[in-house]
Amino acid sequence: MSEQKCRKVYVPVNLDVDAAGNIRPRLIRWIDGRVYEIDRLKHKCRAASTKVGGCGIRYTVMIGGHESFLYNEDEKWFVEAKEPCL
Repeated sequence: MSEQKCRKVYVPVNLDVDAAGNIRPRLIRWIDGRVYEIDRLKHKCRAASTKVGGCGIRYTVMIGGHESFLYNEDEKWFVEAKEPCL
């Protein structure tokens, strides 16, 4: 079975910023208008995306029971979106 390809997709993100300046992403808005609520922030660190390139702050988040990565790169947010199977 071949590994599924991914692409970098920039997405709008709703977030909270506390008095100390800590950022907590809350929602991701997908290209087609769907909204994904972030249930939990598991981890935050500086990291590169090995699947689609790019580097920044990687947020490991839980969305609907699934773990995902959300990246903040130069004030823009992106995800590693799976390419649709043809």
